[in-house]
Amino acid sequence: MQKKSIAMLAGAALAAILSAPSWAADYPTKSITMVVPYPPGGPTDIVARVLAASMEKSLRQPVVVDNTSGAGGTVGSGKVARSPADGYWLLLNNIGMATTPSLYRSLSYKPDDFVPVGLVATMPTVIIARKDLPASNLEELLAYIRKDPAKVNYGHSGIGSAAHLCGLLYQSAIQTRVTTVAYKGAAPAMNDIMSGQFDFMCEQTSSTVPFVESGKVKALAVTSRQRIPQLPQVPTTAESGLPAVDVGVWHGVYAPRGTPREVVDRLSAALGEALRDPAVQKRYLEIGAVIATPEEGAPAPLMKLQQSESARWAPIIKAAAEYAD
Repeated sequence: MQKKSIAMLAGAALAAILSAPSWAADYPTKSITMVVPYPPGGPTDIVARVLAASMEKSLRQPVVVDNTSGAGGTVGSGKVARSPADGYWLLLNNIGMATTPSLYRSLSYKPDDFVPVGLVATMPTVIIARKDLPASNLEELLAYIRKDPAKVNYGHSGIGSAAHLCGLLYQSAIQTRVTTVAYKGAAPAMNDIMSGQFDFMCEQTSSTVPFVESGKVKALAVTSRQRIPQLPQVPTTAESGLPAVDVGVWHGVYAPRGTPREVVDRLSAALGEALRDPAVQKRYLEIGAVIATPEEGAPAPLMKLQQSESARWAPIIKAAAEYAD
């Protein structure tokens, strides 16, 4: 009897193993949810919606963007970490994947609760100011701040966001603290700076360039190592005397840990096809995003990037802790 039970268990296990590749080969058979852990209209949301619309063509199933925002992207990330590892739940997140462990004392998930699918794109950020601020470059901004730092307000799109990190770096570089105003995303922060509710911020090109070009805000510097084609007249932070303020925002796709390898490979292949889509390339160019190469749009390079960024930002965040709000 005991031998029969063992044989039955062994047979069931073998059947499960043999059926897994067949299930993966049929994937996907229904719609896929791509969680963006930030509000609609922000930089990461724009990247996600362009990507999702193209990935649908390859996957032949709807890819639905779900904005689950809150706590600097950690609410939506935690939602995906707890979701079934079946390939029908994805996370499109940014540099926050590498920085939130250093910014939060406790998280509802661990970085290794995800498996990488691939890098999507990187995007520079721009230091902008309300249009009537009496400063047109970083030197004039510093002079303005030092007159009365307590009265100067810096806005950002949430703890752990690129805007938050850029603000920490800037304040650390000038060794001066200003009043910080946290928002629940880039879109509401942009609305308030355009209406003059606070003085300056640092945000990704997808959110800033259109409003710089229309004169609703002024650009003081770009945080990339080279000037960007969309704003060729705007100097870099290095040209402005602050080389330490070097911020580039990358966006990647992740799945919950335990997602079958065959499914991750299928998703990575669909991501690669989307990144070669002329419509995606055109739209990303318009928003200032540098699209990932075919080599970068794979799981291993994204994991390597995340690990290197975690190592880079951990000491920076620790050193800039006195400037954190």
